[in-house]
Amino acid sequence: MDTTTAPLVELDERGLAELVAALRQRGFTVIGPTVRDGAIVLAELASAGELPYGWGVEAEAGTYRLRRRDDRAAFAHSAGPQSWKTFLHPPRARLWQADRTEDGTVTVREEDDPPPRYAFLGVRPCDLRAIAVQDRVLTGGAYADPVYAPRRASAFIVVAECTEPSGVCFCASMGTGPGLPEGSSYDLALTETVEADGLHYLVRAGSADGEEVLAALPTSPTDGEHARAAVVGAAGRMGRNMDPTDLRALMAGTMTAERWDQVANRCLTCGNCTMVCPTCFCTTTEEVTDLTGDHAERWRRWDSCFDLDFSYVHGTGPVRASARSRYRQWLTHKLGTWHDQFGSSGCVGCGRCIAWCPVGIDLTEEVTALRAEAATTGGATTGGAAAEGAP
Repeated sequence: MDTTTAPLVELDERGLAELVAALRQRGFTVIGPTVRDGAIVLAELASAGELPYGWGVEAEAGTYRLRRRDDRAAFAHSAGPQSWKTFLHPPRARLWQADRTEDGTVTVREEDDPPPRYAFLGVRPCDLRAIAVQDRVLTGGAYADPVYAPRRASAFIVVAECTEPSGVCFCASMGTGPGLPEGSSYDLALTETVEADGLHYLVRAGSADGEEVLAALPTSPTDGEHARAAVVGAAGRMGRNMDPTDLRALMAGTMTAERWDQVANRCLTCGNCTMVCPTCFCTTTEEVTDLTGDHAERWRRWDSCFDLDFSYVHGTGPVRASARSRYRQWLTHKLGTWHDQFGSSGCVGCGRCIAWCPVGIDLTEEVTALRAEAATTGGATTGGAAAEGAP
């Protein structure tokens, strides 16, 4: 449907509670933000009362803290340690299992359980773009991912436009927020405002399913100007900025830059950035058996290009043995060669990799440094890559 002409209506806090109840009545498992273990995490919600009312976030490089707000806003916080990838492309998934009978016959059964029906409440615009990126990666080729595709097909998405960016956010410079990116696919979109009489939510439908749900809720007409102003204001309060100009060319032209040595001296190659990134998708597989050897299962789990075994070649060893080569692989793929594979950047400006890096490495800072080095050397960079033999 044409979301640009969808009518704007308003829900109050009671209406938001009815939205959660309506989704649960339709058989969805509602996933949304809630406070747990000192962070705002994504988890199943039994009711809207579990939303993080009155909680905000302070985030900087290597730093994430909850803070109490002066109001009861439920969606005035930035990205936490999880993304919706956790539910659509889960960290661990069984692919098949096999059993051997007494006569030696082996029976293999693929996973055929129906996928969970998720309703995602509070998806940030940057994360909505990340879902679109993963759609291209995991369903856009000749073979759709058997775990991701059915989960994605049945998901109901409720976007919450951003009105309170953190110190590590840079979605505005990447064109992925704080408002809805152009051409977005969603079911409902809401924008939260704090008024004297309580919380209000500007809402519009983005699909026929969204229209059906919205029609059952207690809405009132609105022009939405106050909500739009809150989103525009958020765009001017981003904590970081990324110049997206010619990133693919920059990454390709600085493969031997000395800056990679500086970041490698700090990088722990822990893989935190790939785990919290909403678009990283790499996996590996492993087989497990019971003690008798009569039952076996194949499981898929997340993997990381920072893992030394990720580029292991039998008889040769790991292709990327140094921290320099592994960090460079991650950043040049995310910002550069992702364009060649999937037609867009792999970065949506959510800032998670900055906040959850234990040593506070900031990819926007690294890009700025690479630009400066390339400008100083006239685009020709030198460094240790050729010496170490890493691609």
